[in-house]
Amino acid sequence: MTAWTSDELDAIATADELRIAPRKPDGTLRGAVPIWVVRHGDDLYVRSFKGGGAAWYRGTQATHTGHIESGGVARDVTFADETDPGLGDALDAAYRAKYRNYSASIVNPMLTEQARGATLRLVPR
Repeated sequence: MTAWTSDELDAIATADELRIAPRKPDGTLRGAVPIWVVRHGDDLYVRSFKGGGAAWYRGTQATHTGHIESGGVARDVTFADETDPGLGDALDAAYRAKYRNYSASIVNPMLTEQARGATLRLVPR
């Protein structure tokens, strides 16, 4: 396992969206979809506002691996289920801060218990 570089973290954290493509069991990538991404410390996180029902999220659970592109960075990643309940408030704050220019009706679904339950940490491979 490798770590994100400072440049990668900065580029992805300042990009509005991330394109995520989970890897299928046969090794091929699913089609990439755009989602929001936030940084907390030296880690990057994504959430599904639809919870575990979103197709892209279900795809991450098949192999827990895939590929992301954002801010000019392209990396293979491992999708680590985030289970630390103490991190929820910090990630909510990160979503509010980063996406503050969007209306509350768009941001608030990312702050629900359903979305919190579908939080993944992106681990570079």
